[in-house]
Amino acid sequence: MLKYLAALLVLAACAWAANVKLYMKDGSYHVVREYQVQGDRVHFYSVERSDWEDIPLELIDLKKTQSEASDRQERLEADARSQAEEEKALRDLETEKRRIPQDPGVYWLLGTQVQVIKNAESTVKTNKGRAILKKLAPIPVVSGKATLELQGANSLNVFKNPEQEFYLQLSEPERFGIARLTSKAGVRIVENITVMPVVNEYVEELDMVDILKREIDNGGLYKIWPKEKLPPGEYAVVEYTEGKMNIQVWDFAIK
Repeated sequence: MLKYLAALLVLAACAWAANVKLYMKDGSYHVVREYQVQGDRVHFYSVERSDWEDIPLELIDLKKTQSEASDRQERLEADARSQAEEEKALRDLETEKRRIPQDPGVYWLLGTQVQVIKNAESTVKTNKGRAILKKLAPIPVVSGKATLELQGANSLNVFKNPEQEFYLQLSEPERFGIARLTSKAGVRIVENITVMPVVNEYVEELDMVDILKREIDNGGLYKIWPKEKLPPGEYAVVEYTEGKMNIQVWDFAIK
């Protein structure tokens, strides 16, 4: 019952919005459904009396009536455009949701086709050598300095668009973003790591890029892109929990 009452109220509001104020020169007005200038008279349909009536044209402030009607029409058209844009944005959002797989990872669109970026294998380099970093079982690192590295000086995932957009489906609620990598001696350094003595805690230093992000749904799917155009170089989308040495890396380059 309440739903039908709400619908009737909406219809009544719309009907009232479609009415026109026919202004008199003395400042009063009639609420009319429509009006016509017929010679020296104005023929109008009175909403209040539900009937057609006539009034001398010389008593009508036609300029004010037309000006207000024109302003209202512009507002109605602007509201309609805004609503149409909002509805289109919601439809586009639903389309994005359907395109991107639910499996954790990083994706991008080539036209309308979803492309996958492979999770890069990263290694931790210390003065004792290198070891592969595994998300579910982070390796122990002795006190001191270390670096997280990717093999090869350049990524095979090359983009020309400096404002490339990515979709990130999180595996769990964690920090994420785009990191700038440093190429050095045939490897790309993702982050510098300091292992604090005694407490054996990790301090991870990433060179993060300012990004913009939009949550596509509440299941952990985000769309991210750089806030400013990325200069040519090596980068990676990263997902991590600070101090846990569980970082995941999806590398790419801007050429």
